[in-house]
Amino acid sequence: MPHHSRLCSFVLDCNADELAPHVEFWSRALGKPVATLDEDGDGKYAKLQTADDEPILLLQKVSHPSRIHLDIETDDVDAEVERLLALGARKIEAVHTWVVMEAPSGHRFCVVRPQRKPFGPHLNRWD
Repeated sequence: MPHHSRLCSFVLDCNADELAPHVEFWSRALGKPVATLDEDGDGKYAKLQTADDEPILLLQKVSHPSRIHLDIETDDVDAEVERLLALGARKIEAVHTWVVMEAPSGHRFCVVRPQRKPFGPHLNRWD
């Protein structure tokens, strides 16, 4: 059964006690207003405003060194993980409803469920 995926988000992983100063910096640096300082109500995620056809810009409080990673959203997480494994990625861990992966280059990324409605545009179809 075919499934779809697309680039979803750029996530700025911030090793910091407070996200707010980092959200302010990236908001001003990228010219994107702050959508919310607390996306999920747990203080771990903040979001900048982006247009519907742009990737989501999230800031995430983390315990590992600061870095950036991307999310790939899909209508079939298991099928997308299998497709990426066949391309040479490796599965790091399943977390709640998403999967942390690592590219052959060593870059980490996540495979997540659809984050926006509608799921298009810019979809890739995989058979």
